Amino acid sequence: MSDRAGLKVDGAVSSALADVAEAASTLERRGYDCCWTAEVNHDPFLPLVLAAEHTTTIELGTSIAVAFARNPMTVANVAWDLQAYSNGRFILGLGSQVQPHIEKRFSMPWSRPVTRMREFVLALRAIWSCWQDGTKLAFEGDFYTHKLMTPMFTPPPLEHPVPKVFVAAVGEAMTEMCGEVADGLLAHAFTTKRYFEEVTTPALLRGMARSGRRRSDFALSAPIFVVTGRDDDELAAAAVGTRKQIAFYGSTPAYRKVLELHGWSDLQSELHRLSLLGEWDAMGALIDDEILREFAVVAPLDDVASKIRQRCDGVIDRVLVGFPSTLSDATVTAILKEIRQ
Repeated sequence: MSDRAGLKVDGAVSSALADVAEAASTLERRGYDCCWTAEVNHDPFLPLVLAAEHTTTIELGTSIAVAFARNPMTVANVAWDLQAYSNGRFILGLGSQVQPHIEKRFSMPWSRPVTRMREFVLALRAIWSCWQDGTKLAFEGDFYTHKLMTPMFTPPPLEHPVPKVFVAAVGEAMTEMCGEVADGLLAHAFTTKRYFEEVTTPALLRGMARSGRRRSDFALSAPIFVVTGRDDDELAAAAVGTRKQIAFYGSTPAYRKVLELHGWSDLQSELHRLSLLGEWDAMGALIDDEILREFAVVAPLDDVASKIRQRCDGVIDRVLVGFPSTLSDATVTAILKEIRQ
């Protein structure tokens, strides 16, 4: 399980190339442990080349890159190069996305996402073993086959371990699979501590039991909503946007189980109805203070670090947090140091 002494604090950057160098440098200067990119409206891998070039110690990762928009060989190549160029600082974070995006946006096949993702990770490891240790490449699965690797196409061995592989999961089946074959899990921000304790962690442990691994060998990474400010007015202003974010995620049927666990099924139905009407402000108004505090850390600046620690304690090993842009480097650095205490 996680503990306070081992908690890592991560940050995210925009994947717009023009912004990455300065943003990644700022995260490192402030003392963050990892710089994550996401695949939204930009490629998630290219920015990490710039981030690697303009930093020296901070880890670099994708949270997430869409696995099923690619194949294991292409992902293995780019991850290998990033691991080499960053001197061993790269974490490969993968996600499945959802069926309409895979089929209609990426024009790629969709079926049995948990089984497919498991095979994707195992294929990556087989390819990397070939490159690093000279193992004959002979991977043949239901979805991916990799059996050809000639010297011309084999990159030099890494001077560092092969990249760690984290996989995004919300449902129990994908979470179990993470526990079995991945190095870490990328949780969704729309997750409460109770859901981590009662659903996520038991599923992870079931998966780990299948592969004979311990919880201490695994990292659960999670972003959390943080509502903070210097006074009540700043707290209230910060809460407005967070309520809307929570409402947006809550309207998605895929996340209904999180609300069901807390007895808020009717809320999910109403949020979904309003989302179809485009009533985003009305949706945010339905997120009362009780719901807000289940999904977000709400605390003034002088207490926010201890509240973040409490939210992570026992369940989260790496927490991704952001703070108001008006805060100075010194203030953020002090908060990060206190979180790790």
